[in-house]
Amino acid sequence: MAQTLGYVRVSTQKQELSVEAQTARIRAMVLVKGWDNLEILTDPDEWSGSLDRPAMADLLARVDAGTVAAIIVTKLDRLTRDLGDLCGLLKLFDRRGVSLVSLSESLDTRSASGLLVVHVLGAFAEYERKQIGERTRDGLHHKRDRGERIGTLPFGFQLIPGSQRVEADGSKHGGRLEPAPVEQRILAQMRRARAEGRTYKQIAVGLTAGGFTTRRGTPWGIHTVAHLLKAAK
Repeated sequence: MAQTLGYVRVSTQKQELSVEAQTARIRAMVLVKGWDNLEILTDPDEWSGSLDRPAMADLLARVDAGTVAAIIVTKLDRLTRDLGDLCGLLKLFDRRGVSLVSLSESLDTRSASGLLVVHVLGAFAEYERKQIGERTRDGLHHKRDRGERIGTLPFGFQLIPGSQRVEADGSKHGGRLEPAPVEQRILAQMRRARAEGRTYKQIAVGLTAGGFTTRRGTPWGIHTVAHLLKAAK
């Protein structure tokens, strides 16, 4: 017989309802609904950061196994405070035919209004993802326009001394690039050898024999040569 699960969690922040108070409210709702076979799952405060919690893992395993009919919480943020995670949970519950009841929000996903809330939350999550993507792209474009480094330092270039931004904690970010003479010579030799029809292995052997090493100080290999030539196109 499918179970009704009550999920209880307290976070490290001050909460209105203790574990005992949340449990009492859930049991009262189950009594009013006339449901039975209730089990309460509880996560302690030290597991409040993400979905990686013992009781939550137990809950998800049971949902995936198809042994859960309904899940009751006193508030949606007891499941998670992350909108993306919440939408993922709601989609999982919907696929497995599990109803979600949240007492504070008067949410029951078996009702039309409950389904509306689910769709609205999903729309907000999608909007948030797109906003984050747009801000990231704008930031990268701004750095490129200023000639600042983005990501790892590309082979053939080096940071201009003093061009990095120093934060209050001493960490360094950004920085403008200039050609690194030795690495540019290596790249030029690679391109010339490739244009002459040499294989990646022959190029790697030739560089190592000529006294050149990788940035890590190791002999050249086939994959490293192939990667740099493709990246330099």
